[in-house]
Parts: sequence; C-alpha cells; structure tokens
Amino acid sequence: MTTLSELHDIARARLSDAGIADAALDARILVEELTGTSRTDLLARPEMEVAAEIAEKLSAALARRAAGEPVHRILGAREFYGLRLALSPDTLEPRPDTEALVELALPFATSACDERGTCRILDLGTGTGAIALALLSAEPRASAVATDIAPGALATAKANAEALGLADRATFVLSDWFANVDGQFDLIVSNPPYIPSTDIGGLSREVRGFDPLRALDGGADGLDPYRIIARDGAAHLAPGGAIMVEIGAGQASDVAGIFARRGFRHSDTRSDLGGHERAQAFLRQ
Repeated sequence: MTTLSELHDIARARLSDAGIADAALDARILVEELTGTSRTDLLARPEMEVAAEIAEKLSAALARRAAGEPVHRILGAREFYGLRLALSPDTLEPRPDTEALVELALPFATSACDERGTCRILDLGTGTGAIALALLSAEPRASAVATDIAPGALATAKANAEALGLADRATFVLSDWFANVDGQFDLIVSNPPYIPSTDIGGLSREVRGFDPLRALDGGADGLDPYRIIARDGAAHLAPGGAIMVEIGAGQASDVAGIFARRGFRHSDTRSDLGGHERAQAFLRQ
C-alpha cells in the first residue's frame, strides 16, 4: 500500500523527469483529484494509505500527462468562473483569460435586465458553454442561445448546462456562425478562433495536440471570424445591443478597425491577468 505523501513524491518526480514545466502543480492536481484529498490532508495525514487501484489510475494519468496531454483533459473537466465544466474532444479547454470577456459582458447584461427585465444573449462558438453559462449563473434574469458548428461541443455544453441547473434558460443550436440563428439579442458574445493559420504549428503540444483545430485557426491573419461577426452581427442585435469578443494578444487595433468599418463603436476593453487586452465591446454607432 502506498501512502499519500509517497504518491505526491512519485507524481512530482515522474512529471519532472518528463520535462513538464509545472510538474509540481500538475502532480498535486492529479493526486488530489484522483484520491479525493486536499493539501490539508497531505499536511495532516501524510501517512494515509491509498488503495492500489487508485495508485494505478494515477500512474496511468501521469503517463498521459508525461506524453503531453493537459491535466484537465485527463480529468475530463475544468473550473471556469467558479463553474465545473466537462470537456470533450470537440471543445476548447476554457482558460482563465476568457474570464475577462465574462467580466466585460456581465455589467452590460445586468443593466439590460434592470431596464427590460431580461437580457437575451447569443454565444457564438460556445464550446463547453463556458461564457454563456458563466453569464447565466451570475445573472439569473438572463437567457442564452449558444451555437457551435460541432455537434459534440453542443452536446457537452448542454450537459454542462443541465449539471449546473441552467438548462431551462439556455438553448443550443447547431450553426456555422449566424447561419441557423433567428431573432435579435441584447448581447452577442464570442471567443472565436483567432490564431493565424501559420502560427498553429508553433503552439505548445498541449494546445496543438489536444484542442480542436477549428476552434483555434482564425484564418491567414487570425481575424476572419471577427469579419464575419462584424458583418452579420448588426442584423441580430436588438436596439441598444452590444457585441463583445475575446481577442488575441496584439489584435486590439485590428479588431476595432474591423468593427468600425461595419458601423460599430469600440466602447470598452478588459485585460487578462497577464495585462494583455483580451476582450472588447462594440456598440452600433
């Protein structure tokens, strides 16, 4: 029988030997998740014995991480904006940077609800449902239509909505951008693909090998999705509505120009934890 302390030591050493940059952190996350323990348990009960079958599961998980698979892909879920979201091969792994878009959009959604009693949100390319579900969880008067081109992503997002008790306010639509979207919305949000095609090969193996390519590739300059959203978004905006998008580092000026040429005014920006401009808001002029 292996002790909890020994498992932590084994996991750290194995990932460190494999050259994993955050070996200690990843090892701790895997051990804690698979054993159902916490850092407090490690301090208070380091000699706690761990069943052999759990140690075997950890060994398999460590092998996957050593081969480049991200921790949360291995675990099948990740926390985003305080919500635990299941992942699938058709979804991006939601990342903390995207919380900047939620923080930008939430005050607008709340204001719309204060004025009109509700806020109708359209989330384009929803993936796990992260953005839409975060907004619905924070603003109980809002409703959302979430679209994706991948049936597997929609199934994952719908399952996440059900698990979080938000399915009654969320509708999921298979759509290539606005193709199957009807009606108008107070708020349109999106974390679109924004990596230039030629940059995909230079991404980390964790991203390149495990995130779906079509959720990363934004075309030759990384800006094709913004052109589509700016071109077609006005027809789906209610009076006084806004479009808010996540952007890549260094894309703020280009994205603002794309929306300006379609009659939108840049109204606000949020930066991520690294200080990069990460989310922009646009209003009709």
